[in-house]
Amino acid sequence: MATTTTSGSAAAETDARSASDVAPAPVRRQRRGAPMATFLGRRFLSSLIVLVGATFIVYMLLAYAIDPLEDLRTSTAPNKAQLIEARINALNLDTPPALRWLEWLRGAAGCLVGNCDLGTSWVTGNQVTSMLQGAVYSTVQLVATATFLAIGLGVVVGIVSALRQYTGFDYSVTFGSFVLYSLPSFWVAVLLKQWGAIGFNDFLADPVVKTGTTVLLAVIAGIVWSAIIGGPLRRRLTTFGVAALATAAVLVFVSETGWLLDPSLGPVVIGALGVGIAYAVVALGAGLKNRRALYSALTTVALGVALYYPLQYAFVNASWPLIIGLAVVAVGAGLLIGYLFGGPDRVVSARAAAITAVGVGFLIFVDRVMAVWYTYSNSTRINGRPIATIGSQTPGLQGDFWVEVLDKFTHLLLPTIALILISFAAYTRYSRASLLEVMNHDYIRTARAKGLPERVVTVRHGFRNSLIPLATVVPLDLAALFGGAIITERIFAWSGMGTMFLKGLQTADADVVMGYFIVTATLLVVANIVVDFVYAALDPRIRVNA
Repeated sequence: MATTTTSGSAAAETDARSASDVAPAPVRRQRRGAPMATFLGRRFLSSLIVLVGATFIVYMLLAYAIDPLEDLRTSTAPNKAQLIEARINALNLDTPPALRWLEWLRGAAGCLVGNCDLGTSWVTGNQVTSMLQGAVYSTVQLVATATFLAIGLGVVVGIVSALRQYTGFDYSVTFGSFVLYSLPSFWVAVLLKQWGAIGFNDFLADPVVKTGTTVLLAVIAGIVWSAIIGGPLRRRLTTFGVAALATAAVLVFVSETGWLLDPSLGPVVIGALGVGIAYAVVALGAGLKNRRALYSALTTVALGVALYYPLQYAFVNASWPLIIGLAVVAVGAGLLIGYLFGGPDRVVSARAAAITAVGVGFLIFVDRVMAVWYTYSNSTRINGRPIATIGSQTPGLQGDFWVEVLDKFTHLLLPTIALILISFAAYTRYSRASLLEVMNHDYIRTARAKGLPERVVTVRHGFRNSLIPLATVVPLDLAALFGGAIITERIFAWSGMGTMFLKGLQTADADVVMGYFIVTATLLVVANIVVDFVYAALDPRIRVNA
């Protein structure tokens, strides 16, 4: 009896032990806040150490590489010695550079508590912080638009090139990307000034497109669109014919009516373009079979066209706060329309309608800017040559909000194109290579085997994962844009961060150079931290708080 009991208890122990081996252990709820705070604290501390070390290196290099007394050493003034002594005392040059760096670092550390002191320019007598505010604003105006457009266009063209691999379009994009990437920026800028400004301004004197030019551009447009759409030969020929005829019709209309002298879109063109935007947004994001999303987007277009004339009265006393407020209202209206259409997936309908609302609102804004083109180009300050080659604004130009917007656009056009052409090539190559790698993975083949549409496979499965390599490049480029485009700013006489940096070096103004460096270095350090979070957002396998 005892033996039986013992063996039974032993068997029970064995079963319990086996059950404990097989059964999962109780899941402990982990607090995400503490690991995340630890991660941020660790990254912040390491980044701060790197930033302080970098400022020390740069400050020491400046101390031994530039000479604030250079102009006085070669001076022939009778009080040369007194001038040198006065500048030495003013700039504290008799103090070792390391101690001067500590004094500068003490003022820079005040930025952490809102009492920023980056020194004073001994050349102009202005505070470096005030100089940075104007330079950063000017640089963001110049580079931000170019950077975002280059990213958007580069990613789109790279994805289309990957989906049309080993076709004529793919080879053309690859060749063009390598050509643009190898072009020196100063050469591109000079060509744009010659042909994009001087040549176009001359063309506006008699804006007639010749027949040969019309035919050539129509053929090029047909070839490009047929390569992008792809498909069987019959589909390619149809696309070629439609694109060529549409391009030729637009060019003939522009030439015969003199549209370039007094351009406008009007509600009809805005409605047609809005319908195209609605179909494109729904086709990519939801699929044209999702009728609720399509009707939501088309309803948003109809609402935008209906509000075209009432908005003209609101634009009389326009300002940027008003424009931003109207943009927010447009997005809200799109979200509301998509939500009211209901259905099992209201989020998709609301998103499609909101994006369409942004597109239609942008078209209405562009149309209103076009309305002042004739007045602007025929003003005495412009004199029929609206595309500017230098500067950020026309001196002495008088006008309302829309004239100022148009003037800013004409000055931004050429430098923006110059920056886009260089950056666009790199983003195209990145996105193409990344999507080609993703589309060969097993989960893509599994998604296709399950019968998912190719749109869903490409947009929802392939596209998101192809953005992971770009997550390394894009945040760093966005941070680097505050450093300015030194060569482009110099050629187009744009006073931004790059110009500030060059002037600081030329005048041996160490505080100005250090102010430039601390802004760009800080943003690059922050961008590296942002990259980790972008990785985690795009790839759920990555945890930043591990």
